[in-house]
Amino acid sequence: MDQTSPQSGHELLTTNRKALVINLDETRYGTFAEIGAGQEVARHFFQAGAAAGTIAKTMSAYDMAFSDAIYGKSQRYVSRHRLETMLEHEYALLPERLSPSRGDTTRFFVFADTIAAKSYRGNNECHGWLGVRFQTEPHRPPCDIIAHVRLWDRDNITQQQAVGIFGVNLLYAAFYLSHDPTALVRSLVDNLPTSRIEVDLIECTGPDFATADNRLLTLQLVEEGMTNAVFIGPGGTPHIPSEAFYKKAVLVQRGSFHPITHVHLDMMRCAADRFAQEPAVSGKPVVQLLEMSMSRLRAGGKIDPRDFLERVDTLSAVGMNVLVSNDLPYFRLTSYFRRYTPEMIGFNMGARALGRLFDEASYPELDGGILEAFGRLFKSNVRLYVYPRLQNAADPDGPLVDASNIPLPEKLRDLHAYVLHNGLVETLTGFDRALLPVFARDVLDAICHGDAGWERFVPAAAAAVIKERRLFSGDE
Repeated sequence: MDQTSPQSGHELLTTNRKALVINLDETRYGTFAEIGAGQEVARHFFQAGAAAGTIAKTMSAYDMAFSDAIYGKSQRYVSRHRLETMLEHEYALLPERLSPSRGDTTRFFVFADTIAAKSYRGNNECHGWLGVRFQTEPHRPPCDIIAHVRLWDRDNITQQQAVGIFGVNLLYAAFYLSHDPTALVRSLVDNLPTSRIEVDLIECTGPDFATADNRLLTLQLVEEGMTNAVFIGPGGTPHIPSEAFYKKAVLVQRGSFHPITHVHLDMMRCAADRFAQEPAVSGKPVVQLLEMSMSRLRAGGKIDPRDFLERVDTLSAVGMNVLVSNDLPYFRLTSYFRRYTPEMIGFNMGARALGRLFDEASYPELDGGILEAFGRLFKSNVRLYVYPRLQNAADPDGPLVDASNIPLPEKLRDLHAYVLHNGLVETLTGFDRALLPVFARDVLDAICHGDAGWERFVPAAAAAVIKERRLFSGDE
């Protein structure tokens, strides 16, 4: 029986019903190529009935020699490259072999996946790439939808089942929701709790997605709770976090970056210099991140897509990686990075942010309160680097507040002394004191009001983009 999703309001069909709807669509015809978790997606279409009208071929090339003979050699078999090779190879065969007989009336498609489900030993990373290449009209150039998922079920069988449900959702969304990318993304986890599967990348390309922005679709994954964080590279292109962070030391700076200023870059420069001196970091690859949490993007009560893109555009202009997270406290952010890397993690923050870290009211969900939070934060090679602030913003030559003298209640001073004494928290040096009176909110206000001179507070590359595209001005 059909249901209605209370979260999204769209009609929620069962997985079997979705497969049957596609099977009964006489214009859809294509190939299923699945490697690594059985043929769970194709199975749904066979079991739904009328599959002969939809499936031209199904296949699984599990043996590497067979897989290489069909798709060519690959360094990694569960990878985007392998998925794209599968889509390219299988799709080319459809018009080549079937266009003469049915090309005028058929919208061809290929569904492919390459999955690493839980192995017999049970110690592997469980994840996969899934994609569909499809026509929206006969003879029209195809579109692609590519997704990366992480599988959280505890055994191989239930992971296979999750892949099957997700694959059907992906096909149904491609065929019937491509006109509405927001609804398309939302439907990917129909009948599939996010506790079972995490979607950390979605990318839609092709003529029917000309107006879709994959950065917004990636943001939606976090907003909908499909993942805790997404990664956008310096060119503004989303990437899967596991590839960005794998076995790298990570240096993170949280902020609103509304807009990015010289202060933000000076903070990162100072922290990067100190981070590189850590014995555990020396000689290791390091990824630097500017992280925005959802709460910082919801400053006006809801997320403004244009505002989000403007921030990403300016951060991309200065060559920075961007992480958008679902309001993860620092100790949970540590756990998030530990999925991908055992290397050292550094958090770069201002003195005010350090003060908030010592706020006992920030940890209501932890039985052990602030002690548990600090224990989980610092348990595995983590350091905090603190950028000073002026004690009095009106006195640029006056005393500073740093990691050693942040104002704290007396009952927290021993904890503060402990983290300082053990080198877990330290004050950054080498900073540009002339930048301390600069606040992003003042720069934003100057941009919005068209005040002259704001450019001197913003990196040149970001300022050029802001002026060229009239970002943060409110103009259409």
